[in-house]
Amino acid sequence: MSQGNDSRPEPHGRRFALHSERTEAGERISLLGEMDLSVIGQVAREVRRAEDGDAARIVLDLDELEFVDASGIRLLLNLSDRSRSNGGRLRITRARYPQVRRVIELTGVGDMLPFWD
Repeated sequence: MSQGNDSRPEPHGRRFALHSERTEAGERISLLGEMDLSVIGQVAREVRRAEDGDAARIVLDLDELEFVDASGIRLLLNLSDRSRSNGGRLRITRARYPQVRRVIELTGVGDMLPFWD
């Protein structure tokens, strides 16, 4: 059983979407495209919605994320901090796109985020 929540790409030509799915294992929020300052509020609201539920695990899936800027990195750190103080339910899957992996590596946040491989 799953239930989804989709968002559509931005009308300004930016490419971003998120998809939420509730499964027996918990909540999965998949990010697609570009996460920058213009969309971090949307991501934060969706994670907050999942946190307000009873899911034992919340997975933030970055597999299809093609770009992340400093505001996106800051959001990931904030979500991780909040999760640690709220039961540690958040897990983040690694991005497959080298651009995103490189930003995470260069900023040094890779060891601070709850990656789930």
